[in-house]
Amino acid sequence: MQQKGAIVRTKNIITATAIALCLALSVGCQSKSATEGKNEQKGGQTLAEVNGGVITTADFMKEVDNLPPYLRPMTQTPEGKKELLDTMIIRELLMQAAQKDGVDKSKEVADKLEELKKQVIIKVYVQKKIEAQTNITDAELQKFYDENKEKLKTGDQVRASHILVKSEQEAQDILKQLKSGGNFEQLAGKYSIDAAKTKGGDLGWFSKGSMIPEFEKVAFAMKEGETSGIVKTQFGYHIIKLTGKRPAGVPPFADVKDQLKAKLMPQKQQEAFQKLRDDLKKSAKLTVKEDVLNSISVKPAAAQAEAGEASGK
Repeated sequence: MQQKGAIVRTKNIITATAIALCLALSVGCQSKSATEGKNEQKGGQTLAEVNGGVITTADFMKEVDNLPPYLRPMTQTPEGKKELLDTMIIRELLMQAAQKDGVDKSKEVADKLEELKKQVIIKVYVQKKIEAQTNITDAELQKFYDENKEKLKTGDQVRASHILVKSEQEAQDILKQLKSGGNFEQLAGKYSIDAAKTKGGDLGWFSKGSMIPEFEKVAFAMKEGETSGIVKTQFGYHIIKLTGKRPAGVPPFADVKDQLKAKLMPQKQQEAFQKLRDDLKKSAKLTVKEDVLNSISVKPAAAQAEAGEASGK
C-alpha cells in the first residue's frame, strides 16, 4: 500500500535487516561468550544454547524492540521469529569466533569502541537538550493552521481501519468473528500483520490516490461505520472498516493538529540545535589555527584508495 501503514514487506527485507543486525555492534541480544554465558544469570526462558552461550526470551524481546516499527509485525509470524532467532545465533557465533581470535582485545576494536562511545554520549546529550527546548504550543499550531488553510485543502477523504492477513481462510475466520459481534480493533491487534495493528488497524484519513486501487475503490464506496467483505490485494487479504468521511475542503484543526506538529517539529529541532551550537561556541575558550588547517592536504578518495592498494592495505 502506498504511504499508509507499510502494509507488508517481503521476506527479503527481514533477511536484509537480519544481516544488518548481525553486523551492528550497538544492537542486539548482547549475548556473551560461551564461558560468560554459562555464568551470567539472564532473564527469561532459554531459546537457544550456542556453544554454551545462552540466548533467552528476554534477549529476543530486546531484539524485537530494536527493530523499526514497520518490521516488528514480521516477528509475529513463525517464519519471522525463526529468521530473527537465526540472526541472533549467527551473531553469537561470530562473536565467539572473534573472541577466540582475540579480536575483542585488539587496539582496532578498542579505538572504534572509544569513538562509538563518544558518538553515543554526544547523541544522548543533544537529544536531551533539544527535547527540553522544542515545544510547539497549541497556539502556534492554530496560528500555522489559520495562515495556511489554502495549502491544507484536500479532496474527498475517508478514514479507515483494516485487518490484513496472509490467507483467505484466515480472513474468512476473522469475518465470522466480526459478524458474531467481535471487536474490530481487538481483532486487528490480534491477527493483522500490518504495522497499523498497534492502533487497532487505523490508517487515518486519506485521499484518493493514497492507497492501492483495489483497497481504495472499496473504501470510498463504503458507508461510515460499515465493514467490508474480504478485499484481496498484492499484500494479502483485507477486511476494511470505514470510520469516517469528509468532503473536499479544509479539514478541521483537530484532525490535522498532529500532522501539523510533525511538520513543524523538524524546523524547531534544527533551530534548537543551532542555538545549542552557538551557545557552546560563545561560552568556550576557542582558538582555531587557520594556518595549520590550511596546510592539511587531503587526498581525493580515488587517490587514497590507490595508495592503499599500493601499500597492500
